[in-house]
Order: sequence, then structure tokens, then C-alpha cells
Amino acid sequence: MMLNEFDRVRAHTAPEVLEKIDHEIERSIQFYATQSKGTISARLEELENEWDIERFLEINASALALTGLTLGLAVNKKWLWLTGGVLGFLLQHAVQGWCPPIPLLRRAGVRTRGEIDIEKFALKALRGDFENIPIRTETNPMARAHNAMLAVSV
Repeated sequence: MMLNEFDRVRAHTAPEVLEKIDHEIERSIQFYATQSKGTISARLEELENEWDIERFLEINASALALTGLTLGLAVNKKWLWLTGGVLGFLLQHAVQGWCPPIPLLRRAGVRTRGEIDIEKFALKALRGDFENIPIRTETNPMARAHNAMLAVSV
């Protein structure tokens, strides 16, 4: 799978995890190459609502930082270390594209926006949303899936 070489999360993801995520994307596109436009549209709606890794990090960091702040003010100031640690991880992620929760989230299958978009735009190509992609005339579903993936991986 060709994704942006500057995707810092992918650059810091273990190769076996990348392989699993990429395989799932390819499997999904191959499956939907044999489905109706309505079924593809339903999957596209699911993809529109899928949380990417950035959203997971933001929501979890916010929740933990607020918890640490609340407990630090109400219970014991030592809880403020939780807030500081979480904010440090968030800063590290912003600068490096990596922080300690990333490997856990990636192994759990949480995808980057680019990975979600690859599947989304390949499915849109299969559905016929793009005029200049030569996949509509292809009758072999595997060839259609392959052509759709090539079209969105450039």
C-alpha cells in the first residue's frame, strides 16, 4: 500500500502492524468490489464516522488531563503529575508523531486518517464517483479492486 511517506504515525508503527492494517484495507476493497452501490455507500458512511488515531489521542489525552487536574485540585496535588505526563505525551506526539499510547492503539487497529481515506476513495472509485478512473469497464472484481487501489495510492 502506498501512503504518504510523511505520515509520521505510520513511520513509527511496527511493520507487522502496518502489514495487518494494510491487509485489512485491501481485503475490504476486494470484498466491496463485488457489492452493490448501496452496500458500498453504507460502508462509506461507516468510514465517515470512523475515529482516526488523532481523535483517539485527543479525546483520551483531554479526559486524562482533566481527570488529573480535577483530582489534583480536589484530592491531592500529586495527581497533577498525571496532567503533566499526558500533556507531555501530547507534545511529543505533535513534534515526533509518536507517543507511548500509539503502539497500543495501532495494535488495536486504530487507523490514521490517510489509511481511512485510502479505503474511502477506493470505494468511491468502485462506486463510480470518479469519471476518469478506468475501472467501470472491468468485470473482474479483483482487477477492479486493484485498479481502485492504484488510483488512490498515487
